Amino acid sequence: MSNDRKENNSTRRDFLKTSTAVALGSALTSEMNFIPGAYAQGSDQIRIGLIGCGGRGTGAARNAIMSAPGVKLIAMADAFKDRLDESRTSLMKDLSDKVDVPDSRTFVGLDGFKKLLAIGEINYVILATPPGFRPEHLKAAVEAGKNIFTEKPVAVDGYGIRTVLEVYEKAKAKGLGIAAGTQRRHQAAYIETMKQVHDGAIGQIVAARCYWNQGSLWKKDRQPAWSDLEWQMRNWLYFTWLSGDHIVEQHVHNIDVVNWAMGTHPVRAVGMGGRQVRTDAAYGHIFDHFAIDFEYENGAHLMSMCRQIDGCEKNVSEFLVGTKGQCSTADDRKNFSISGEKTWRFPREKSIDPYQQEHTDLIESIRAGKPLNELKNVAESTLSAIMGRMSAYTGKAVTWDQALNSKDMLVPAKLEWGAMAVPPIAVPGKTELT
Repeated sequence: MSNDRKENNSTRRDFLKTSTAVALGSALTSEMNFIPGAYAQGSDQIRIGLIGCGGRGTGAARNAIMSAPGVKLIAMADAFKDRLDESRTSLMKDLSDKVDVPDSRTFVGLDGFKKLLAIGEINYVILATPPGFRPEHLKAAVEAGKNIFTEKPVAVDGYGIRTVLEVYEKAKAKGLGIAAGTQRRHQAAYIETMKQVHDGAIGQIVAARCYWNQGSLWKKDRQPAWSDLEWQMRNWLYFTWLSGDHIVEQHVHNIDVVNWAMGTHPVRAVGMGGRQVRTDAAYGHIFDHFAIDFEYENGAHLMSMCRQIDGCEKNVSEFLVGTKGQCSTADDRKNFSISGEKTWRFPREKSIDPYQQEHTDLIESIRAGKPLNELKNVAESTLSAIMGRMSAYTGKAVTWDQALNSKDMLVPAKLEWGAMAVPPIAVPGKTELT
């Protein structure tokens, strides 16, 4: 993802006339300007609070600031001061006129998000901490009456998903907008391809495949001054309580595309996986590869693969098989096409930046008084991935209801800067399903 985006210089009138890449489905007009809490200040300005100032949080803040007129970042929170300082410096360097974050509106620590959410001026928060914190942060943000952009995934276990689904209903009742970092749902190529699929271009979907196979990701070497908790949080990818494992944290994108095409979620998963190459303790306790057979209620199956191992074949794509044809979506190769009774290909020149567009769509919907609420979709795709992980970890078949109602609570009830044991590595056939 590139953080180098050209600033949107559209006027307010042009902005309100611009289509949201068919995601909203209707034109917006300047008479429909409503943001919860905004009229107390007599303005429709979007005032952002950023919670989680790592690379993705900084990128999301940049995308939001550049996505529409009248947007300003006014507060930041992170568990670590160095991350917050680096993020603020970077954003100030490039977007100084749209970043107004004095020291008094910076909050460091595990409870920093609460202090940020208490700022009444904020009407739009970006949640970009490690996913294990997401349910608590979503709940607190909705209780505080904020519109939300949340990164994916939105939980790491069934308990978290149950919380998120309750938050979804509360946000609807309050009229709050929530968009998720499943940016493919805001990408023109995917939107137009899904329209073809939903209009019957390939007939009924009977099978699917999806992949996120790539090399290894970053890690941070442990420093002598770091406690167990700090080490795990700074290397959050490698701990299931923080990331959900890479099938949940990363592969959720591809699973979400297939759920979008199917119009529903899978009901059963049988999978396998393991830790074959990333075996050093520096990589926590997660797996480095998964293969899951997901089954949908209509009997269709999705073969899902994800891998983070260097020197192997790479593939990030989705493939649908229907009764009348086939559909291929491979974003890394810019290939979006349909073959069979109907042939179709998305024209490359129509591409847009989905990381910016997802904020444009949310902001336009809020200002129109018709806020998007994508939380249920991303929650269901997150639980689909969790269901696959549970099956791979245990070697058992796992149903949707089992995953949703699981007794697992991976995030510790109380976190303190000190000792924290690493959970054992899952062993299929021995790790119990709970």
